[in-house]
Amino acid sequence: MPAAAHPSRRTPKDPADLNEMWRPAPDRAALLVHDMQRYFLGFFAPGVAPLHQLLDHTAQIVDAAREAGVPVLYTAQPGDMTRAQRGLLHDIWGPGMTGDPAHREIPPEVAPREGEAVLTKWRYSAFARTDLKERLVRLGRDQLVICGVYAHIGCLMTAVDAFTCDVQPFLVADAVADFTPAFHALALEYARERCAATPFTADVVQALRTAPGPACGAGAVRGAGHGC
Repeated sequence: MPAAAHPSRRTPKDPADLNEMWRPAPDRAALLVHDMQRYFLGFFAPGVAPLHQLLDHTAQIVDAAREAGVPVLYTAQPGDMTRAQRGLLHDIWGPGMTGDPAHREIPPEVAPREGEAVLTKWRYSAFARTDLKERLVRLGRDQLVICGVYAHIGCLMTAVDAFTCDVQPFLVADAVADFTPAFHALALEYARERCAATPFTADVVQALRTAPGPACGAGAVRGAGHGC
C-alpha cells in the first residue's frame, strides 16, 4: 500500500538555492581555517591533490580575507589530550595527536599571523567547548566561511552548528578535503541541501574583493544570532 501523503510534508528546496541566496560579504563574514595541522594533513600525499589544492585555495582565501579586513580565525587541537579530554573521540580515533610540533604545526602558507585567534579544538564542531559563537557576536559577523579538514567531519559539523546559531555557513567546495572523494562529496551534498552554501574558492575571493551588499534580502538584520 502506498504511503499516505503527510499533510506537513514539503518538497526540499533546490540544492542550488543557498548558493544563489547567500554571498559572503566583507563586512559580515569571518573566515575559519579548520584543523589545518600537519597531523591531519599527513593523511594526504604531499605535493599532489587534494593536499596541494587544499593549501593553495585556502591560502588564496586567507589572503583575500586579510586584504578585505575579514577576521581570520583558526582551530587547532592541543595534542597530548588525556583520556578524559578525548572522551568518546578516543573510542573512534584513539589517543590522537601528540604535542610535538610535527603534529600540531599549521603549514606556513596558511598559518595564523600575530593577533589572529587560534581556538583550541576539543570536538568535531569548532563551536563545541569554545567561544566561537561569542567571538562572532563581538565581531558583528553573521557569516562563516569554512576551509580545511576533514570535510565530512569537523567542517560539516561546524557548518551545521553555524546554521543552528543563525550564522550563514559557506563550506568552500574546493578548499576542504577528506579521506576519500566519496566522503568529500557526502559533506558537500548534505551541506548544500540542508545548511550551507558551497561556493568555490574563486567565488569567495571575488565576493570578498567586492563592495558589500545584501546577501539575504534587503533590510537583513546583521549580527550573529539574529539570522535573516
